[in-house]
Amino acid sequence: MEVPQVQKQKQHQYTLASVSTIVSSSSSEPSASPIVARFSSDSGFAELRFEPESGPKVATGYDVRTTQLFKLSPIQSICISEGSEKSEEKTYSSGVTIQFRNEEESRAFHCAFEQWKEEAVVQGSHLPNGVVSSSKCKFDDKIEASSAKMYFHYYGQLLHQQNMLQDYVRTGTYYAAVIENRADFVGRVVVDVGAGSGILSLFAAQAGARHVYAVEASEMAEYARKLIAGNPSLGERITVIKGKVEEVELPEKADILISEPMGTLLVNERMLESYVIARDRFLVPNGKMFPTVGRIHMAPFTDEYLYVEIANKALFWQQQNYYGVDLTPLHGTAFQGYFSQPVVDAFDPRLLVAPAISHMINFTTIKEEDLYEIDIPLKFTASVGTRIHGLACWFDVLFNGSTVQRWLTTSPGAPTTHWYQLRCVLSQPLYVMPGQEITGQLHMIAHNAQSYTIHLTMSVKMWGAGAEQGGILQTSSCKLDLKEPYYRMSQPQAYSVAQDQQPHQLLQTQDIQILSQDEEGSEFIQQPPKGSGAELH
Repeated sequence: MEVPQVQKQKQHQYTLASVSTIVSSSSSEPSASPIVARFSSDSGFAELRFEPESGPKVATGYDVRTTQLFKLSPIQSICISEGSEKSEEKTYSSGVTIQFRNEEESRAFHCAFEQWKEEAVVQGSHLPNGVVSSSKCKFDDKIEASSAKMYFHYYGQLLHQQNMLQDYVRTGTYYAAVIENRADFVGRVVVDVGAGSGILSLFAAQAGARHVYAVEASEMAEYARKLIAGNPSLGERITVIKGKVEEVELPEKADILISEPMGTLLVNERMLESYVIARDRFLVPNGKMFPTVGRIHMAPFTDEYLYVEIANKALFWQQQNYYGVDLTPLHGTAFQGYFSQPVVDAFDPRLLVAPAISHMINFTTIKEEDLYEIDIPLKFTASVGTRIHGLACWFDVLFNGSTVQRWLTTSPGAPTTHWYQLRCVLSQPLYVMPGQEITGQLHMIAHNAQSYTIHLTMSVKMWGAGAEQGGILQTSSCKLDLKEPYYRMSQPQAYSVAQDQQPHQLLQTQDIQILSQDEEGSEFIQQPPKGSGAELH
């Protein structure tokens, strides 16, 4: 294991003009002689010590992990330690006011402090297996506490775990991906990231894993222990660790990571970031990840029924005499509010009006920071003349095993999963003709409620004579919160399948090709994926 920079760089010191100790609400006199601020890790953790440059070495020390530094002026700062002294009644904080000799030394000190603090948090304490660091972890820094509490409460309930286990497309695909790739698991160390009920850990043990570390932050960890204990032939090779992957320590590196980090539109709940963090913390170089890559697929759609359904919800606010009150001032706000909700349901793939495009996320190489903001350019060619009501989205993930490559898809027309599909509906539809180009942008920004704000823009370009000039005829945009979808959950209407078309061909609708629409009743024709090596059932 590489030695953290905090340990490599044993000392780093700065000469200060003066330091004044803060005592309650008053301050002591500044020191007479210059003070040295010294960073070190001699105590086993990153420490900042203030001591006289000459004379008796009476020093004041602060744990960098629990210390805050604030700038009061270009050459003056305040350093405060969180709860370093305790009495029976309350917890106190201690601190010092620092006077620098010039602005350059102030900037250098602040820069060094941030580097030592960041490295100290990453390093954490030397913890035994399964013990959680008491320091605030990266997850807590970027996720709102109330959102995290609800999130772990939700996944800590058996009924929600049952809902996922009963998604037989999901569970069956994971089982097949693991069992059919026994060669990847036999004799290997596996980490199950966000283990939930522990079902994936048990699959890995069935495939011959030498040991599995099941990391689960919610109360479901206790149920996982019970389930694993009830399967002793497998459970003897599984260790359940209650905690976040950002904060737990493991006694050894993993050969394989397995996880189910996908949310609605693949990225909802922001667990992909934890999956990537687990990769960086626990996985050996060139270790395997199940799943390996994910793809978000997008295509414009037309659906008059859905559009009217959403628009009609706001009709309530058009009442001018609701118990004597005129509600119409809020109609516009309510109308836009309903269109700010992404729609989660299963829809007929014939509603798509252009071939889908995809955006790939490689879990083995992507950086955590790259998931904070996702920008996807859109470009489609309409196959029919119709009204476009928005953008339809779905995802799939690949388990790139050494023996078998297996895809798990949530595409329209495939067997429905608990993820369904997602549609962003425009409050102002667009009109297109066959062959007309549709451009735009899908921009997703992560927020601290464990989801994303979606900014969608779609434009219709000129067509026919003069189209090569590239002018825009129409543009429509919307802002949606992926955290607050409209769970419509309606099943798609039955539609005919050509007699020579096998049901399994409907699985990969991201590869849909569109026939000419000249003949009435022509439909999408499914083409098998080229060279994917996937075995789909």
